[in-house]
Amino acid sequence: MIWESSNSNQQISEDDCGGFCGLSSSSKKPVEIYVFIDPLCKDCWSLEPLLKKLTIEYGQYFTLRPILTGDYQPLVREKSECTYPKTVLQPDNLLLNNAVSFPWRTSLAVKAAELQGRKAGTRFLRTIQEALFLNKQDITADEILMDCARISNLDLDEFHDDMYSASAKKAFQCDVKLAKELEIDESPSIVFFNESEEDSGIKISGIYSYDVYVNVLHQMLQKDPQPADKPSVEEFLSSYKFVGSREISLIFDWTAAQTEKEMKKLQLKQMVERIPVKHDTFWRYNITSKAE
Repeated sequence: MIWESSNSNQQISEDDCGGFCGLSSSSKKPVEIYVFIDPLCKDCWSLEPLLKKLTIEYGQYFTLRPILTGDYQPLVREKSECTYPKTVLQPDNLLLNNAVSFPWRTSLAVKAAELQGRKAGTRFLRTIQEALFLNKQDITADEILMDCARISNLDLDEFHDDMYSASAKKAFQCDVKLAKELEIDESPSIVFFNESEEDSGIKISGIYSYDVYVNVLHQMLQKDPQPADKPSVEEFLSSYKFVGSREISLIFDWTAAQTEKEMKKLQLKQMVERIPVKHDTFWRYNITSKAE
């Protein structure tokens, strides 16, 4: 669904959130894109390759702001009363079947990681999603979250202290407030804002084909810029470290056969390691390798 909002961008300013939202009122890029996601939602995981491609091709025109959705209220009740609301924002069935009791812990962990910087938060979010959707781990468990923090190269002592801190709770509370103000009732949802037009935005709920996001961005820019040149596949892997064949095909506009051919070349050079998973193949970049 595409929706035009009459809400003023002033409603979601940094001042309203006490500075915890990571929003900037002085962005140099003309468009801000708020991405509302639930770390436990499979569709949110599926959206990431589309956002990567949009960033690679048009990242010079927008700033991406990840915002967490979910239920904040269990944090102010006794733990014994904590239940996840049965809405469209509920966790993936995989976790429901594993009787996860406190899914809000994952959201607090993401906000704790973001306190070490936006890039650190993004790395951590990607790591916990891999742990959930590829390794079937319970990413609401403290020990799994700490292991993901280690893999994401976070300061572990700082992360541990921040995970249930007032700062992380305030940041998550702010995200939930933004979602309510913009009437976000589905994960994932994306809201495009043009910095020069404070009184309008475009919301897209759910997942669409890549060209839909490009068309909306062009509409917000009021022009049709040419996409930037793509990096080489080696540069892409060096940047993202662990990617799937489907993701590579999307980014480079390759067929599955082309992707398999190119990745086998890199495998022969020992630049990547093949990691088979259900329904896809992933490739781990070997940081010690050197192309011939």
